[in-house]
Amino acid sequence: MQTTMMSTPLTLDRLLERAGGLFGDAELVSRLPSGALHRCTYRDVYTRARQLAKALIAAGLRPGDRVATLMWNHATHVEAYFGIPAAAGVLHTLNLRLFPEDIAYIADHARDRFLIVDDVLLPLYERFKDQVQLERVFVVPYGGEVPPGYESYEDLLATGAGAFEYPALDERAPCGMCYTSGTTGRPKGVVYSHRSSVLHALGMALPDAVSLSCRDTVLPVVPMFHANAWGLPYAAAMVGARQVLPGPHLDAESLLELFAGERVTVTGGVPTIWMGVLKALRAEPDRWRLTPGMRMLVGGSAVPASLIAAFDEFDLNIVAAWGLTETSPLASVSIVRPELDARPPAERLAYRARAGVPLPLCELRIWNEGGAAPWDGASVGEIEIRGPWVTASYYQRPDSKDRFSDDGWFRTGDVAYMTPEGYISITDRAKDLIKSGGEWISSQALENELMAHPDVAEAAVIAVPHERWMERPLAVVVRRPGATVTDDELRAHLRGKFARWWLPDAFVYIEQIPRTSTGKFQKLTLRERYGDWSRVENVIQPPAPGEGA
Repeated sequence: MQTTMMSTPLTLDRLLERAGGLFGDAELVSRLPSGALHRCTYRDVYTRARQLAKALIAAGLRPGDRVATLMWNHATHVEAYFGIPAAAGVLHTLNLRLFPEDIAYIADHARDRFLIVDDVLLPLYERFKDQVQLERVFVVPYGGEVPPGYESYEDLLATGAGAFEYPALDERAPCGMCYTSGTTGRPKGVVYSHRSSVLHALGMALPDAVSLSCRDTVLPVVPMFHANAWGLPYAAAMVGARQVLPGPHLDAESLLELFAGERVTVTGGVPTIWMGVLKALRAEPDRWRLTPGMRMLVGGSAVPASLIAAFDEFDLNIVAAWGLTETSPLASVSIVRPELDARPPAERLAYRARAGVPLPLCELRIWNEGGAAPWDGASVGEIEIRGPWVTASYYQRPDSKDRFSDDGWFRTGDVAYMTPEGYISITDRAKDLIKSGGEWISSQALENELMAHPDVAEAAVIAVPHERWMERPLAVVVRRPGATVTDDELRAHLRGKFARWWLPDAFVYIEQIPRTSTGKFQKLTLRERYGDWSRVENVIQPPAPGEGA
């Protein structure tokens, strides 16, 4: 017996057609480098994306060829999101926050043919252009004139005017490409398919995920060069939600102006972004009139429960999520299930701070020496995942086969346990766990509790060498402005919440914690900076692991 169902391919051009046809009047608002706001519609994006596709094909683009973008978040980038795959090309977003040498390595490794670049980012491109083999470079001219030696993006689009028919698109063909941040070695390429991207958009829009609809206004703070802005531009276009794109203006005040002025209902970014926004809100609580209940998707690193509670006071709803470049990236979202409604507020808050419940079609298991661990709220292991928007390999990296199990699951490197209700509770990244005297200490748990102290703005906990215990925790702390919190006060704050041997032996106070290109704490830099244990002053002799609490 055979199915009677149509075999309609899941391709991104269908999302573009839907956005342009059903939601043509819905706005896309872009903040330009100058600070001015530019407004257009999905109808405009539809027309220009199809022009881009036609122009790229005329320029010699072949199916599977890579077109790189070096761009901020704006409507022209959304055009590229749809126009490049519509030409059967592969959208390759370059992370502009990386060192020029790393960008050159990535572009060369991906074999990018063409580049679309914002004119304000040309100085960055100039720093690595001699290290790459790009055939043509098209400049988006915000400043009016395209510098000599470069081609205009607008001139390219003009060559694509007129009727356009999509080339034959296979749903399993590549449509996009992102590289990991490379914190543990050379960045690795992940290649998304049309099918995986469409299914990811559908999963993201579900009510128990981000719950997107045509009534929403979506502002992705997360850059469009970081795991495709977590898929928000595709999912928003699919449902017809307005999009507000902040460009390079990611300071707290600029974001708050857009949140308030454009009545944003859904946004997304890493925790460090929201720490800055919270600081600005607290400084001028009566200045901003934000949409009550605005959903703030937070991923990239653990969400402190204290941050969620702080935004609750402003009637703003932080929604914790988890995923990686390798998972497109959204794999789980923390929603409060009905069986938790009767739990005490502190317990519900703890569940909201967890990494969430796996999205439909994403299968997770916790794997340790004994195999798959039970979901008992205690058994810890590495998260392994599989699903239709999870990568099965890395692009041209046969040396990375160890990231995949023999039966095809992706090994995430995140250490966690599962609650009986199915919530993921991440204890740490495998590389960030601290092993002291043969026992494990979670740096993430210590960080979250330190950041719950009212005088602490940020905190990172790292392992440093120790003669007797091999490793011990060192806390790197950023005080809030005007605060004078001391080591003893922080130890008192942690005491009773953790075993005694977990407590940091020393505290270092700095102005700002270094960050990776995606806004996460750069612990590698901290480990290099404080790797010599003898440099740390006021070290307290640690108790033996297991010596009481």
